[in-house]
Amino acid sequence: MINNNELPIGFTMELAMHSDILTQFATLPKSEQEKIVTGARQVRSKDEMRSYVENMFSSSFRP
Repeated sequence: MINNNELPIGFTMELAMHSDILTQFATLPKSEQEKIVTGARQVRSKDEMRSYVENMFSSSFRP
């Protein structure tokens, strides 16, 4: 998994509140994790980050 110092804090906090999503994220190849983290860096609000994390594994998700 990617080092915590590379993860946006809001992303980390949301993952911590969604253990099922965190588990799925942890099983992804590093290249896929990096795409998701790059997308998370573009998020600018708490509500947007919550939505981003909650929808990471939906079929319409695009990081």
